[in-house]
Amino acid sequence: MLQVKSVSRSFGDHRVLQDISFDVRPGRMTGFVGANGSGKTTTMRIILGVLAAHGGAVTWRDTPVTQPVRQRFGYMPEERGLYPKMKIAEQITWFARLHGLDQATARRNTDRLLAQLDLTERANEALENLSLGNQQRVQIAAALVHEPEMLILDEPFSGLDPIAVEVVLAVLREHAAAGVPVLFSSHQLELVERLCDDLVILSGGNIAAAGGRDELRGRFGTERFELVVDTDAGWLRDQPDVRIVDIDGPRAVFELSSTAGPQADQEVLRAAMQRGQVRTFAPVIPSLSEIFKEAV
Repeated sequence: MLQVKSVSRSFGDHRVLQDISFDVRPGRMTGFVGANGSGKTTTMRIILGVLAAHGGAVTWRDTPVTQPVRQRFGYMPEERGLYPKMKIAEQITWFARLHGLDQATARRNTDRLLAQLDLTERANEALENLSLGNQQRVQIAAALVHEPEMLILDEPFSGLDPIAVEVVLAVLREHAAAGVPVLFSSHQLELVERLCDDLVILSGGNIAAAGGRDELRGRFGTERFELVVDTDAGWLRDQPDVRIVDIDGPRAVFELSSTAGPQADQEVLRAAMQRGQVRTFAPVIPSLSEIFKEAV
């Protein structure tokens, strides 16, 4: 497990990170989200030793993260760090060799990843001849080729079309299923919601929220329900302890007041059933976008 413990960082008088702490657990995908300038990339660079923390520590399996440990990590930066005129298979193999793999293993891993990422036919092309989306796939392959024990990916889905996103998702899920902890940032919250097991929300250099996806849904979700009936649901406006959020004919979304009793939702359901057929009655699960807005 990777642990970030009370890490702080400043640039001049500007405090970028303020005693942030979170865990990235084995076999789990941890989404790292926040507005531009919230400190996500700075945090990743500190984990990787590109920047030094001004306070706190980063540990891997309960020991400090040193350079030999970082050699076993896979990192994909937001800015492309590849060689435009180098052939992609040659380039990925070269990155594997830098991580200590022998030539045969490096080449075997390269061929496997090119096949998984639908790049085999482009193996002998120069990177600069590929589309931006395919260049992004090559960058992901370079981060994975040495079979890392930990993955840190900064905006891995940037520039990918929907089909390419699914291809990359399958590869990342395979690594997570093998027990690799994965930390990834993205501004595409719908993708984070689909992919992550855990979530860390950063705001102004502070942790605004952190925890399992379902845990955060429970923590930030309100007592909000959806009701769909056969007739007009306007009668809900006169129901005690009910605040209408949205209503459109037979469909209504409502919240219960903080003073409502523990059976208030059942009382609403009984009232609806007395008036006719109830098609839907269920709690509304908040989306990641709603959790993000509330947290920050």
